[in-house]
Amino acid sequence: QVQLEESGGGLVQPGGSLRLSCAASGGTFSRYPMGWFRQAPGKEREFVAAISWSGGNTYYADAVKDRFTISRDNAKNMVYLQMNSLKPEDTAVYYCAAGRSMQIPSLRDIGYNYWGQGTQVTVSS
Repeated sequence: QVQLEESGGGLVQPGGSLRLSCAASGGTFSRYPMGWFRQAPGKEREFVAAISWSGGNTYYADAVKDRFTISRDNAKNMVYLQMNSLKPEDTAVYYCAAGRSMQIPSLRDIGYNYWGQGTQVTVSS
């Protein structure tokens, strides 16, 4: 079993930045592709970004490409989401997720077995 805990959410003004962190425990972190998803009020959960188990490949939703960066530190069992140039439409609960061991990261939530509880990101002036 893998446990995931997100942190780093908060309130930020449009154009600002936040860095989300996700701490993993209980499994061999370096084997898992990792993803970030988000869910805004009244909307379905959507893919944001993913990173391969080695960290060599990253994937982004069009809505966040060139603004967000996903990274991981396998020595620390951590995955990060650096969010720049934030917009009000980025407001959502952000979830960290671990996919299937040694597999290519999925762009769909059904490809992930383990989820954190989420951290709220609010972009507002």
